[in-house]
Amino acid sequence: MQARFLAALPAAAAAVLAALCSGAAFAQVDVSNAWARGTVPAQTATGVFMTLHAHETAKLVGVSTPAAATAEVHEMKMDGNVMRMRAVGALDLPRMQDVELKPGGYHVMLMGLKAPLKKGDTVPLTLRIEQGGKVIEEKVDAEVRDLGAGAPAAGAHGDHKH
Repeated sequence: MQARFLAALPAAAAAVLAALCSGAAFAQVDVSNAWARGTVPAQTATGVFMTLHAHETAKLVGVSTPAAATAEVHEMKMDGNVMRMRAVGALDLPRMQDVELKPGGYHVMLMGLKAPLKKGDTVPLTLRIEQGGKVIEEKVDAEVRDLGAGAPAAGAHGDHKH
């Protein structure tokens, strides 16, 4: 009995390894240059930015972090002469294309910050990515940069409306 069990072990291990590898390939979205804008002591919201690269078509469908009460994917765009910001339910990640979350465009909005974000800190994020009908979670650490890092053109951010 023990010999049969030991003989079956390599096949079982191979099956588990194959399943794990196929899951990893399935969830293939590369995240690079993840960073958060630093805050001042009384500030309760900030933006997080990064570049996403999906190897297969996917969607960013949610974000969470222990650093804030709420994390949402937002879009900023001009509406006439006013910069408007709104939450989006999902952000398309086309196959083999970079999708840049950047100041003045798509970004992750953190609201209800639990503590100020200081340059050099990191903000842990969990990205929820839908790919092939399944939702996977990807952990990301965003480096906190200076308060003024990557600011949009003068006047653009101060005029935004929710």
